[in-house]
Amino acid sequence: MISLLHLIIFFLVALDPLASSPSPTHKPGCPARCGNMMIPYPFGVGSGCSLGSSFNITCNTSTTPPKPYLNISGVNLEVVEIGSDDPTRIRIWYPYLLYGVCYDLTSGNVTWEDGSYIDLSETQYTLSENNWQTTIGCDDFGTASTYRGREEYRDACVGYCSISANRSNVGVCPNNGYSNSVGEGCCRVPIAKGTQLLGVGLLDLTKILNRTRLFPCSYAFVKEKGSINEPAYSYNLSILQQRSGAFFEKNEALQVVRLDWRIGDQNCSQAHRNSTYACQANSHCVDFGAEIGGYLCNCSKGYIGNPYLYQGCTDINECDDNPCAPHAKCKNIHGSFSCSCDSGYNGDGKKGGSGCTSSMKFVLIGLGSALGLVLLLLLCYWLLKMLKKRKYKKLKEDLFKHLLLLHQQTGQGTFGKTKLFNAKELEKATDHFNKSRICGRGGQGIVYKGMLSDGTIVAIKKLNKVDENQLEQFINEVVILSQINHKNVVRLLGCCLATQDPLLVYEFLPNGTLFDSIHDPKPEFPLTWNMRLKIATDVAGALAYLHFASSVPIYHRDIKSTNILLDEKYVVKVSDFGISKLVEVDQTHLTTVVKGTFGYLDPEYYQTSQYTEKSDVYSFGVVLLELLTGQRPISMERTEVGRNLASHFLAYIGADNLDAILDARVLEEGGKDEVIAVARLARRCLNVRGQMRPTMKEVATELESLVMSQIHPANDMELEEEAIVSEAKDMEFSDIEYSWTSNVHGVATSSSDAHPLMSND
Repeated sequence: MISLLHLIIFFLVALDPLASSPSPTHKPGCPARCGNMMIPYPFGVGSGCSLGSSFNITCNTSTTPPKPYLNISGVNLEVVEIGSDDPTRIRIWYPYLLYGVCYDLTSGNVTWEDGSYIDLSETQYTLSENNWQTTIGCDDFGTASTYRGREEYRDACVGYCSISANRSNVGVCPNNGYSNSVGEGCCRVPIAKGTQLLGVGLLDLTKILNRTRLFPCSYAFVKEKGSINEPAYSYNLSILQQRSGAFFEKNEALQVVRLDWRIGDQNCSQAHRNSTYACQANSHCVDFGAEIGGYLCNCSKGYIGNPYLYQGCTDINECDDNPCAPHAKCKNIHGSFSCSCDSGYNGDGKKGGSGCTSSMKFVLIGLGSALGLVLLLLLCYWLLKMLKKRKYKKLKEDLFKHLLLLHQQTGQGTFGKTKLFNAKELEKATDHFNKSRICGRGGQGIVYKGMLSDGTIVAIKKLNKVDENQLEQFINEVVILSQINHKNVVRLLGCCLATQDPLLVYEFLPNGTLFDSIHDPKPEFPLTWNMRLKIATDVAGALAYLHFASSVPIYHRDIKSTNILLDEKYVVKVSDFGISKLVEVDQTHLTTVVKGTFGYLDPEYYQTSQYTEKSDVYSFGVVLLELLTGQRPISMERTEVGRNLASHFLAYIGADNLDAILDARVLEEGGKDEVIAVARLARRCLNVRGQMRPTMKEVATELESLVMSQIHPANDMELEEEAIVSEAKDMEFSDIEYSWTSNVHGVATSSSDAHPLMSND
């Protein structure tokens, strides 16, 4: 039954539709607050005071001041705040999202482990994106498994500590807002909007990194962003000396989690048809999100109030703040206002707008402004065109200077047999760079398939830009490939510098990359064991040639299966020399910014920034593993410990369980002695200490001997002796103690183009 007070309010509003009055935030007749906290509708304290049971607030009056509680998933949680900065959020204490683990520093055994998760899937609440998952620990991998609707998402970060870390150190979390960040003893993972279920976890990395654990305990927990320790996000590592709750129980701010709420489980297009539709007068519906149903209500523009209460939102009288300029009158209208200039004035009449200007003055100002704007635009266009022209001219001059200098420094010239093509010839070869001729795209540019006037099919790489980085890689590739003549190294046929974008011309290789042949093989042409062994032998021979037989030693620096291409006869060709380096004869290593591809990257190079010939050996060892196992170098489908193929392989071979990881075709076709010999060679190539790895010349020799043994098989006694010697070497390497240094370097993944030498047919 409608009360008398409600009828009076209804008639007053009906008499003056633009009348505005203070808008209540709570349901009439219900408590407005609990203790010091306002309780806005649809939340409410007491029977009938909320929109539903999901929004019932229990006010605990036994405390001073009284505290509000909300029952979520059967747990009574203290509400800290409702909608102070965003009416769609509440902030609650949630002291249960803490995962902790402690180890015995002597044995490495787990002495204590405790964890939990939050499940909001049956509630009107989800975790807000204004939360972090924070991991505090040394050499720990913090994981977050979340569900939004039916989809599962996983994210992780690494807390890494210097070897010199001690209990007085401070762990600092990176404040960049991204996952997979490495922090000093601390890291963070952002929580996505709409997360209904979240579980946290920890993985010990000390065994994988072959390091000694510095502290007994590690923790992972969820808390709201930016509430403590701003802006450093730092924690004293002494908390890693103590087991579980002490630090976290004393720091209540670490237990605060933000939640989003929504109405129902239908989106706006469905909900407005129902009698339970919550949005009242002068408000509009907003879908909560694409992955999760439910909606929220907002007051329409020009209105204020609580859109969930029965009277809806009320009109704002904008004229009270006089939004109109001098010589203008204000008129309030539903949801807005209007300004009208006095007679003899023109304009929109609004402050911050054009205001009101005398008619003649307005005409003169308009003409002058229009003319000035046109002149300014023309001047800017001319200056921009001149700057681009000058910049391009300078880059072209720098390119020619570099090539001329290199030409003078080498006795036979930089280009050697490399041809300088005419721009028109290459335009004709690609039908003026027709889109139908594109066979690949990459970070450096676009690759076209072309046919020269003599009928030769070629691949033509057209660089996108000529910036300093690409200029260096362009020159580097021209110089290196011009000095190499090897059947298993891709041939650079020439280049063209007489165009706006430099062009490189390569031999055309139609059968794609080794990566595709291993991981996405063609049914009509699978990789047999003999082919795999031949491919490994040819690649090793090419690298040995680069290291030892070329006029100047060359370190490739980006050996991986996507940089190994196949011609029409499935002969392999090593490609992509953009980040390769020429080495002086007496040099033992290069000190460079770390570049390469995760999964193939030499861990010793990663730690020291010193690239040696043995770094290429490590990358080749990973390619050997791909040929042996048919698995990818990095795979999220494997367990966390085995996501890196090298670690995965070493664990299996160390457990004398090699058959379990080998590719089915290798097991079926390969001779046992041959496969074991290649596997042991791969293990030697993957030794963490570079000096213990074989040289590429030794690798090539061993593989060539295996190929020759297929043609001239050795007797059983010789095979047995070879296995004994290889096994002895493996034992020698496995007994070596080593550890990584604590230096952390940024790793830049190779910016290889989509390969100019292959077809995507």
